[in-house]
Amino acid sequence: MLYALARPLLFALDAERAHELTLGLADAPLRFGLLRVARAPGAPVRAMGLEFPNAVGLAAGFDKNAAHVDALARLGFGFLEVGTVTPRPQPGNARPRLFRLPRAQALINRMGFNNAGVEAFLDNLQRASFRGVLGINIGKNADTPIERAADDYAACLERVYARASYVTVNVSSPNTKNLRDLQENRQLEALLARLAAQRDALSERHGRRVPLALKVAPDLDPKQVQGIADAVRRHGIDGVIATNTSLAREGVEGLAHADEAGGLSGAPIRERSTATLAAFAAALKGEAALIGVGGILSGEHAVEKLAAGASLVQLYTGLIYRGPDLVAECISACRERSRTASTASR
Repeated sequence: MLYALARPLLFALDAERAHELTLGLADAPLRFGLLRVARAPGAPVRAMGLEFPNAVGLAAGFDKNAAHVDALARLGFGFLEVGTVTPRPQPGNARPRLFRLPRAQALINRMGFNNAGVEAFLDNLQRASFRGVLGINIGKNADTPIERAADDYAACLERVYARASYVTVNVSSPNTKNLRDLQENRQLEALLARLAAQRDALSERHGRRVPLALKVAPDLDPKQVQGIADAVRRHGIDGVIATNTSLAREGVEGLAHADEAGGLSGAPIRERSTATLAAFAAALKGEAALIGVGGILSGEHAVEKLAAGASLVQLYTGLIYRGPDLVAECISACRERSRTASTASR
């Protein structure tokens, strides 16, 4: 209710400025001990070898520098994914780079992995008290040649391993030049082989195995889906996050900002994202966990992702349009689906 009242004021601001302001406001009550959020009871989920208190998580990109983890955790999420973080700080693409399309309940962004770098990121996590399930999303610096991208991913994996519950390898952002080339067979094989071997070494050193997930684009054809699924299976990757933003523009044609460069998210990509999720479910046959993200603006949409094969879901753009109430709504819907499924199986 409070967010519904504040939204017109926030939407009067530049989209990125409004996002920064919202995160700052979320932190303020926490600092003064005033933030008390009623949590919707959720059905626990086991996926990637981890126990999640509920199936609803925060998608990467919302808190790129892990600077607001404690405040966001109090919204009731079953897990948080922070980042994308790169080895070195970088400013990202020039502003403006985030655009609302309210009539379509959509966003277009071309942020470009703007972040403070892995050392500042870890400093922020060191100050956080959150000890729930934490995913850390890693990427490459924009000025790192694509043929050396694996060096950046390996550097990040090395640094974040001890703090992460799981690590997501982001090869699907459309806003870093040539990054999506890493989804192609030869390059993906080389990257996943290196990271899987590094994870084995880190597991020995730290005494625990941290799951790896791969975040994929919604703009994949059936052959690409099968190739990625085969690589995931071969290298023991624990999860696939389907999906990132889309380069397609179906559903927003003719709207203000529709022709801006960048990735489209929100309601217009829901069906495309869910179809990609279902394609990975068919290709992987349960050999890796699936996390559904893309266009979730209601509890019904979250359940749709579960029905397509996801064990977990993540929110981002829906939070911009619906606010924190969406979290509780999705948790309740996922819990009810779990209860119904459990009753039917008896």
